[in-house]
Amino acid sequence: MNDYKEIERSIIKKFRKEIWSRVVKSINDYELIKENDRIMVCISGGKDSFLLAKCLEELKRHGKIFFEIKYVIMDPGYDEEILQKIKENAKRLNVDCLIFKSDIFAVVDKVAKESPCYLCARMRRGHLYNKAQELGCNKIALGHHFDDVIETTLLSMLYGAEVKTMMPKLKSDNFANLELIRPLYLVKEKDIKAWQKYNNLEFINCACNFTKENKIKQNSKREEIKNLIANLRKINKDVDHNIFTALNNINLNCVLGTKKDGEYHSFLDDY
Repeated sequence: MNDYKEIERSIIKKFRKEIWSRVVKSINDYELIKENDRIMVCISGGKDSFLLAKCLEELKRHGKIFFEIKYVIMDPGYDEEILQKIKENAKRLNVDCLIFKSDIFAVVDKVAKESPCYLCARMRRGHLYNKAQELGCNKIALGHHFDDVIETTLLSMLYGAEVKTMMPKLKSDNFANLELIRPLYLVKEKDIKAWQKYNNLEFINCACNFTKENKIKQNSKREEIKNLIANLRKINKDVDHNIFTALNNINLNCVLGTKKDGEYHSFLDDY
């Protein structure tokens, strides 16, 4: 049996509870995929996006809904060694990818070298939306997982002074009829790492020049929040679940104010 067949089998069998069932639950609970969707799966080269690609491939093969998939890798200016590693993993996993180039790293290096992540993310998103339109896709699938969701929530509270989170799906404000979906929304990062280790897979992490120069991770607020949650989990093993569940259990009788579509409402409005 081919190597990629064993890797596919591990998602359905070995990691059925931790990964496959949670992907299916995310898709069903949040209505992420519908009949005749044309989905562009964005592969960054990391473990999350490659797992996402294989999960959607399995869903297409075994699911009851008909949809199309396009696998896309954007090269924002990777070193040749990094790009070659991504290509090798795509071949090993039997993922047929379209690779297109952008100049994101070069632009960010010029205009935002000291704090590059925000601009880099925005530019990546714009390029991906444009490519999705070009390919005739109506949805873009990203590899964000459960841990990304709760980390984003705490980042918003502790550093953004607001309660908001990463949504399982999101309509684009600037690109008509395009929607982001996150099928790994309920999958924990530790289980993705376990799947990677079980299959002896080696993926890239963030491969930008800033990470290589060690300028980001040591000052990363997300890394700080990740460590905070890990420490809290030592005190309360359910802390991550509680953070997640709280976002689906907001008691509007006990908040000072809410904001929707940019309009603020105080609890005093209906007091």
